[in-house]
Amino acid sequence: PWALLDYGIRAVISTGIADIFRGNSLKNGLVPVIVDADTHAWLVANPGAEVTIDVEQRLVRLPGGKSVAFPIDGFSRYCLLNGVDQLGFLLKQDAAISRFERERAWQP
Repeated sequence: PWALLDYGIRAVISTGIADIFRGNSLKNGLVPVIVDADTHAWLVANPGAEVTIDVEQRLVRLPGGKSVAFPIDGFSRYCLLNGVDQLGFLLKQDAAISRFERERAWQP
């Protein structure tokens, strides 16, 4: 994923993506998109076609108005939309974590 991002690629579209690549991609801000075989075949047959990947709506928008849904888990979607990784998400929870720890502190 780092090499693809360094090259300027922001998403990868395929009919299947290995779990390890998918996880590493999402942790680094690369969007792995899984589409059906017909959509994939159309993309391969139309190199250079401009598509829009809408992470918020979980859609790939093709020229001509066709949209294809793709799966993405809620946490990964949240992180991508908010520009944070897992650590950034946890750091934003600092106040809630501190409050939880204070409320449940061991008292001798």
